[in-house]
Amino acid sequence: MKFVAFERAKQGTGASRRLRISGRTPGIVYGGAGEPLLIELDHNALWHALKKEAFHAAVLDMEMGGKDHKVLLRDVQMHPFKQLILHVDFQRVDANTRLHMKVPLHYSGDENSPAVKTDGCIANHVVTELEVLCLPSDLPEFIAVDLSSLKKGASLHLADVTLPKGVTAVTHGNKNPVLVSVVAVAGAEVPAAETEAAAAPAGKAAAKAPPAKKK
Repeated sequence: MKFVAFERAKQGTGASRRLRISGRTPGIVYGGAGEPLLIELDHNALWHALKKEAFHAAVLDMEMGGKDHKVLLRDVQMHPFKQLILHVDFQRVDANTRLHMKVPLHYSGDENSPAVKTDGCIANHVVTELEVLCLPSDLPEFIAVDLSSLKKGASLHLADVTLPKGVTAVTHGNKNPVLVSVVAVAGAEVPAAETEAAAAPAGKAAAKAPPAKKK
């Protein structure tokens, strides 16, 4: 994903305030071998870019002065109550240095799983993003997870997911955390076949009962 930045000549609270009034957002690019670089970006363009998932989880192409720079979004400071971006931080990307990033998980297929379709359960997404370690060229925008095989009484763990090539999951404490749990819905409708099977013995018992004597 690409965006345009401009080198920022002035710094300080007053200069940043004037930038925001003019429709620009101050920022900084740090890391790597170079010195921290002060930049400014068009506020509205940045606002719309931040709504896109890829802007938060992918290696970005920052165009500045006719050159492209590989960077990652690292921090965004928002105004407490206004729709205003106060400051944004980017980190330079070295092609040979592994990144530690959070990547979103895209779940699909749960509505077709036996747990949801047949047994009246729901799939509870316990984890929505995964910390990974990989080279910039291997960083995925998201990790797709198929839930069509979910069954009642079972959960989906990290070990059940095939990660993209070159990507390693980073876990804290629990090496195989639960990503999705299957939860039974209270009062869920019992399938018709089960209802008929349960009603059959009662019907037979009623048929065998002798008729009541008339007084």
